[in-house]
Amino acid sequence: MYQKIYVPVDNSVHSNEAIEVGVALGKAMGSKMVGCHVYAARMHDYRFKQMEFTLPEEYLEETELERQRKIHDSLITMGLKLISDSYLAPMEKRCKETGLEFEPRMMDGKHSTELLRDIESNDYDLVVLGSLGLGRVRDSQLGSVCERVVRGAGRDVLIVKDVPAKDGTREASSDVILVGVDGSPQSFGALMTAIDLAKQLGKKVEAVAVYDPYLHYSVFASVVDVLTEKAAKVFRFEEQNQLHEEIIDTGLAQIYESHLKVAEQMARAAGVEISRTLLDGKAFQKVLDHARKTRPWLLVLGRIGVHSTADERGLGSNTENLVRHAPCNVLLTTRLEQPELDVKAEETIRWTPEAEERMTRVPPLVQGIARTAIYRLAVEQGHSVITSSLLDEAMDRYMPKGAQATTKLAEALILERTQAQASVALCKKCGVTAAEPNPVKCIVCGGTSFDQISPEQVAEIIRMEGGAEEEKTYDGRSLTWTQEAKKALWAMKEPYQRRRTKARIEKSARMKRMETVTLEFARALVEEELGHAVELPSAEAAEAQHASQPLTLDDGKKLIARDDKKNPLFSTFRWTEDAVVRMFRVPAGFMRNKTQERVEQVAGERDTPVIDLALVEEGIEMGRQLMNEMISGYNANPEALRRTVTADQSTPASSSASPLNEVGIMSALQAMRQGS
Repeated sequence: MYQKIYVPVDNSVHSNEAIEVGVALGKAMGSKMVGCHVYAARMHDYRFKQMEFTLPEEYLEETELERQRKIHDSLITMGLKLISDSYLAPMEKRCKETGLEFEPRMMDGKHSTELLRDIESNDYDLVVLGSLGLGRVRDSQLGSVCERVVRGAGRDVLIVKDVPAKDGTREASSDVILVGVDGSPQSFGALMTAIDLAKQLGKKVEAVAVYDPYLHYSVFASVVDVLTEKAAKVFRFEEQNQLHEEIIDTGLAQIYESHLKVAEQMARAAGVEISRTLLDGKAFQKVLDHARKTRPWLLVLGRIGVHSTADERGLGSNTENLVRHAPCNVLLTTRLEQPELDVKAEETIRWTPEAEERMTRVPPLVQGIARTAIYRLAVEQGHSVITSSLLDEAMDRYMPKGAQATTKLAEALILERTQAQASVALCKKCGVTAAEPNPVKCIVCGGTSFDQISPEQVAEIIRMEGGAEEEKTYDGRSLTWTQEAKKALWAMKEPYQRRRTKARIEKSARMKRMETVTLEFARALVEEELGHAVELPSAEAAEAQHASQPLTLDDGKKLIARDDKKNPLFSTFRWTEDAVVRMFRVPAGFMRNKTQERVEQVAGERDTPVIDLALVEEGIEMGRQLMNEMISGYNANPEALRRTVTADQSTPASSSASPLNEVGIMSALQAMRQGS
């Protein structure tokens, strides 16, 4: 598998562990080992010349200075080479003990530059290096040399992060190789690399896929209060949100579960049985949490993912975050693998002109995802030609009945609220809620075991958790919170983090068709966001935290008043009562903040210590004029408006803009239906 393994060393803890990991891999594969150390003689020589003026007077005579330069050059060069030899000696010894061929290398220059040059000019199959070097400090996550080599090396790179503690003990890890799968050739390449390693080393493989149904809800909730009434009508948030909840979220779960099923088939064909895990949330965060919980032996990832362009270099954002934060060793692969199912489909299945024409409406960014989903459906049903009727069937698969078109969203909402009065069935395997009360099979993972939650159970939980209070979400729908659940939310001190987590709890509750947020449900998401267990404040303390803020902030701003939702107004100015009342009529958040800035700016220019109603009205009018000018500009240029409104269902049916990354497949299918 890996015939030539390259290990840069510098005598740091992580470097020494990299030697152990590299030799262990080399032993299993019979690899040739190459150890390398880069020293910096030229840099020392440069620094010495810079500091010559500080030498005592007797050394500044020309002949003596030249002699000192030669002595310094000789000592530095010789000394650094001796150090390099001593750094490479442990690796040479370990290779001899295991019977592996070893080649030492040493170079003078900038560490990352020389390493990348050496990697580029040789045929190394794998680079193994420590995540941190001798320059690490307490909060270091990834050393500069490691980061630059990882970004620039066109080879598989194994980043060693798991090192023994100071007392020599090591936190126990499982014998599982965890691999991230998102449907891209890079992720399937990572899967096959993980399978090959598992065969060589006697390890198990677990494939994990993550889809994110929460992003659009948080975005909509944060944007809705900052738009004018006219702009809000253009965006049509309520229809957008219902479209996602009824169509896209379930479809995303099915697509990512299909990636896992394909991964399972590929592994089985290679003679390996794997486990598979489907998670929902932010991709890197959910994989990171899963890795922290299961402690895999190794995490294998592609360098880029499904949303990267084919010619993109460097690292994808999820990969970069995992390289920095993962608690285990991380292997980044360069291997590309196309599942045989998809290759076979592309080679043997034809498209009718009508079907191809409908595919032209799909945004280029998500055409690959859309085609893969349709190919898999065709292969599954034995079709050799993709027709418009098959595209319609793909629509029906990823869009629950009653929600095939945006014109039926109102009916779907009524249906959902009716169903909420009955028992709710949650799949024990993947956690997705069934559309009917007594399902036989999960539409996402195929599971047949469900948890039933009845209205009577919810009523008893509400009684035990001190009662409940109904709240309105941003789109006007009602959601009930128990008192204990609200206390769990208010255990979060940072307002932005609390608002974001509240939006995620709301979205998760709606996905599970829950009308009530309980303590158990809220606590799980709050603790996931905080990264530690939550100590619930007493009822009195929670109320005090909700109602109070420091009277004076560090920047000198004082608390003027709070609105009905406890949002504070801080200012260095004095405000009249009617001015405060008028300001609180402006939607809280970005719009209110910008309006306050404009009002206080005018007050400062006029050297006015007190802000009255007239001054607030003047500031609001300035903001209204700016917004009207913007809307007028959009009306004069519809193409600019189409580009700005990224949620494509809020624009005319002919628009093909993709709303949110992977949800583009759903929007693409919707566009094809509208065009049929």
